[in-house]
Amino acid sequence: MSVPAAYFAVVLIWSTTPLGITWSSETVNPTLAVLARMVIAVVLGWLILKVSKIELPLNRQAFKLYGYSTIGIFGGMSFAYIAAQYISSGLISLIFGLAPILSGILAQKILNEPKFSKTKKFALLFAMVGLAIVCYDKVFAQTDALSSDSYLGIAAVLCAVFFFSISGVLVKSVDIKINALASTVGSLVFSIPFFVAVWLIFDGTLPINTWETKSLLAILYLGVFGSLIGFIAYYYVLQKLDASTVALITMITPVIAICFGALLNNETVTDNLIIGASFVMGGLALYQWGGRKRTKVTVPT
Repeated sequence: MSVPAAYFAVVLIWSTTPLGITWSSETVNPTLAVLARMVIAVVLGWLILKVSKIELPLNRQAFKLYGYSTIGIFGGMSFAYIAAQYISSGLISLIFGLAPILSGILAQKILNEPKFSKTKKFALLFAMVGLAIVCYDKVFAQTDALSSDSYLGIAAVLCAVFFFSISGVLVKSVDIKINALASTVGSLVFSIPFFVAVWLIFDGTLPINTWETKSLLAILYLGVFGSLIGFIAYYYVLQKLDASTVALITMITPVIAICFGALLNNETVTDNLIIGASFVMGGLALYQWGGRKRTKVTVPT
């Protein structure tokens, strides 16, 4: 796989994943949609492991890694699918762009990493202003039919970002060398029982006659690309490019996601959304390149 192709794949997959979540939940219950997505990814991943003869570690450290990863997969995905019921796919992607900054805050507490410089603190404030503008537009300005419940979606996606971020930080604390695909498959296997339990508790039905082709294709796309190929391509890019180049992904994807949402799903793009997004992207850029030190970022699976 060429590096440019892998980079383009990551950008495209992360840009279309929020819209895929929205479409997959239109006629399929969200608890079943996310479960089916994970099952598809596990089956394909396991087959690739067998064909490639890649070992799946089953030791204590590996289990610890899978457990920490499950926090992000289960907690993050569950809240992301809830958020998709109330807010646009573009807004979900935009708020997820805050993950690197939140990860930095959590790393200070959990991994004892250095405190933010004045530049990074200003970047955080800048991004929060942008988020506040977007939240005002969605919750108080009543710009669309879902505005009255948009606060639920915003709260849900913030929870999703938190779980993804804390999971990534905890994973860094595990001292283990493991193949990226093996880590993905092991983590997904650990998370599936939780998704099964949630589906059984909150739905537990299989109303096949109500499912539409668009939702089923979206689930298939998310299982193959969103949960498997995207992860592999991302880690390949991390190995080949410097962190500042990879960091561009978190700023490119929200813009493309907002465009996709507007063009393919008739999602409303307001002036406040554009202004707020500009503040968030500007804050993230300042966070990544405003200081002398450059750090790697983690993009959610």
